[in-house]
Amino acid sequence: MASALINVPAKAKRGEIIEIKTLMSHIMETGYRRTATGELIPRNIITSFSCRYNGAEIFRADLFPAIAANPFITFFTVATESGKFDFDWIGDNGFAESASALITVE
Repeated sequence: MASALINVPAKAKRGEIIEIKTLMSHIMETGYRRTATGELIPRNIITSFSCRYNGAEIFRADLFPAIAANPFITFFTVATESGKFDFDWIGDNGFAESASALITVE
């Protein structure tokens, strides 16, 4: 089971640089560890993250086995207009999570 925490300012001034923070709680497995009997534990990681602002992609990251168990991603963008941020996480074994946040630009 996974859950997302998102921190987006509720309000910003037009042209202001804002910080966006995301944390995805996800049980991760690198695929390099072995069980007590020597069998490989299958890889189970988040492989990509993307953020769209009013439909336009503003941030994307490809993630690899060395990523933390609960990936914390922070980035900056310019507040241009009121609208919605859409966040997507994609991973192994059919994992897919989405979340969104609204912002009012004055």
